[in-house]
Amino acid sequence: MDNSLPTEFDVVVIGTGLPESILAAACSRSGQRVLHLDSRSYYGGNWASFSFSGLLSWLKEYQQNSDIGEESTAAWQDMIHETEEGITLRKKDETIQHTEVFCYASQDIDDNIKEIDDLQKNPSWVASSTIIKPLDSACLSEETHSLYVSSYEVPAKGTPENNGEVTDTAETLVKEEYCGYKTYKHRVSDGAKDEIKPILEDNSDPPKRNRITYSQIVEEGRRFNIDLVSKLLYSQGLLIDLLIKSNVSRYAEFKNVTRILAFREGKVEQVPCSRADVFNSKELTMVEKRMLMKFLTFCLDYEQYPDEYQAFTQCSFSEYLKTKKLTPSLQHFVLHSIAMMSESSCTTIEGLKATKNFLQCLGRFGNTPFLFPLYGQGEIPQCFCRMCAVFGGIYCLRHKVQCLVVDKESGRCKAIIDHLGQRINAKYFIVEDSYLSEETCSNVQYEQISRAVLITDQSILKTDSDQQISILIVPPVEPGACAVRVTELCSSTMTCMKDTCLVHLTCSSSKTAREDLESVVKKLFTPYAETEIDKEELAKPRLLWALYFNMRDSSGVSRSSYNGLPSNVYVCTGPDCGLGNEHAVKQAETLFKEIFPSEEFCPPPPNPEDVFFDGDDKQPEPLGANTIIIAQLESSEGSKNLESSEKHLQN
Repeated sequence: MDNSLPTEFDVVVIGTGLPESILAAACSRSGQRVLHLDSRSYYGGNWASFSFSGLLSWLKEYQQNSDIGEESTAAWQDMIHETEEGITLRKKDETIQHTEVFCYASQDIDDNIKEIDDLQKNPSWVASSTIIKPLDSACLSEETHSLYVSSYEVPAKGTPENNGEVTDTAETLVKEEYCGYKTYKHRVSDGAKDEIKPILEDNSDPPKRNRITYSQIVEEGRRFNIDLVSKLLYSQGLLIDLLIKSNVSRYAEFKNVTRILAFREGKVEQVPCSRADVFNSKELTMVEKRMLMKFLTFCLDYEQYPDEYQAFTQCSFSEYLKTKKLTPSLQHFVLHSIAMMSESSCTTIEGLKATKNFLQCLGRFGNTPFLFPLYGQGEIPQCFCRMCAVFGGIYCLRHKVQCLVVDKESGRCKAIIDHLGQRINAKYFIVEDSYLSEETCSNVQYEQISRAVLITDQSILKTDSDQQISILIVPPVEPGACAVRVTELCSSTMTCMKDTCLVHLTCSSSKTAREDLESVVKKLFTPYAETEIDKEELAKPRLLWALYFNMRDSSGVSRSSYNGLPSNVYVCTGPDCGLGNEHAVKQAETLFKEIFPSEEFCPPPPNPEDVFFDGDDKQPEPLGANTIIIAQLESSEGSKNLESSEKHLQN
């Protein structure tokens, strides 16, 4: 069998999301034999990033994923012994629902053929199901973009992408989107086929701005890196500490978020964060500046002054702020833009803790607490996968697992059986939640995340520089509703084309994503095709393209909620609704300590000159020759990139 894998491993990891990738790297780093599988054709799972055409392919795959019947796979029942039983895994990913796509940009019928040809000339990388041996750096660098490009450098024409696109499905979707001169809406909801509905038609010239057509977006699709989940990295957070400690940060580059915004009385304002910002602000009076600095200074050491807040521990943070003699505007800034909490759900202690964390992260890498990875959030799981491969891990994408093999007597999982009918034995198994069957998850109550991805023609708050990375919290209008987090990215983050912005909206779901988020979209943006707009609407950014979808949030699910899990099978959850990545890092470290309590979690790597693979009995025999190749690649081509970990954490 050409694609056969080694049959003995210490750890098998199923799914390449962030927590699974961190765990795979930690296990490989501690000397374990790791096999890392994913049924998808791309790294990251729901943490992935796509080019524009790749995102269209991803949407199409979800429709086809629900339409297709059972795939022909090798029968696994005959491989189960009398003393064993099998736990089947889910064949279809059902974590994404209620997907709706809207195109507002003008469409030129003459560009139809040109756009389809462009997609054909630039086929994206699709991972093969063959084994990626440790470490084929030429192949892996293609999967992880050019990780050492300067943060201000425009990617070269052939810059690889971290997505799994299928050219024919992308082409089909583009063809469907061109039906005459009208703009159409595509809806894929709960597995239903596309419904094509005309929504807007515009033949007038837009106001005096750069005219961006849909064909331009498609042609420049490789410039986009669109995250499925919107996250930022706290500069003093667990993920940054882990990246630096393990030296994984050398595989990626980061930009500092340049500003924190607030939405108050229908207007977007910039929030002063640092001491210099406060005293340079023209929005605050001198009295307000002193009041704000006094309160923020208190928050940095609030534990030392318990008398100041003990009487308010049962109150909400918003009620506590009213007692601190802060003006309404300052209360709004602190609650929504610094603590980033909602009025109803945040207690005083939670608000003070969040404010302190915000302030402690200021100044490490810039004038805001946040960093964003170039090329998108999907880079981070790939960086940890690369570390795992460097230390001997084997990777195989588009490789499905049919079942877990469990010993009836001990109740422990012994092996997996893949779609090729191969039985692979291991001691420990780490599985991403979306792979578990309906029977295993029958008692699990999942929450949902509402997401929107927008392409706009300018920033929501224009300044002299168009290269701004912004975060904005839009407070809920109705009591009890969730605030909406808005992250706006510019082209220098390598996530969108020039003269556009990529905007992510996120909140906890109460309805479908469109129902939850469309009201905020209307407050901040104007659809491109609207012809009769007043001056206030004209000042808003124009919306060119929009995607809404709901994503499953399994972060709150406890292990006891799953039915019949063997003791040596560990479950990783998908992305949560929070801004940071703390939950994923904590989960990965907790599970690693459960599996290997005596091992250090992701220790600093050894000096490359001191690494010797010859005679390492722990490596499976098929890996021997390849590990030597890795050492040679690292020393000859990659060692020049092993720079200090904080060099790439740039502003």
